[in-house]
Amino acid sequence: MTRVIYHALDEQGTQRLGEALVHALRPGTVVALSGTLGAGKTRLVQAAVSVSGTGDGVAVSPTFMLINEYDGEPPVFHMDAYRLTDSAQFEALGVYEYFDAGGLTFVEWAEKVREHLPDDTIEIVIDVTGGESRTFTVSDPSGQHAAELCGVAAEIGAEIELAP
Repeated sequence: MTRVIYHALDEQGTQRLGEALVHALRPGTVVALSGTLGAGKTRLVQAAVSVSGTGDGVAVSPTFMLINEYDGEPPVFHMDAYRLTDSAQFEALGVYEYFDAGGLTFVEWAEKVREHLPDDTIEIVIDVTGGESRTFTVSDPSGQHAAELCGVAAEIGAEIELAP
């Protein structure tokens, strides 16, 4: 498994990580986001949307819409499972079509719908370490994104761990 550990001191650090993800990840990649309320999940997606060409600050939390689509290169699909009462509701949204649509898909509160995510999903856990500082742990449990995560780490100067 490949794991990138990135300490962002402020929102600009979160922006750098979002940009690096868009530059390094293949279209069709699903990213599971976990962290407490206010940890920066939506802020990270905003950074990805911005660099994909949709425009800065356009992305908003899909808590009430459940899925937001952003046309860009690549397209970004932003899902939020926070309000769902069970994972079957997530499946009913047609998420598998999004997973196959050739964009980058970010799923907030992914732990609620884990069984519906592809086996090769990248996981990002966000820990609040201060007012604006965060620690992002980006992992690839499937081992299928090692080269991409190495690219992310190189772009942002993050620590990388490689485990068999």
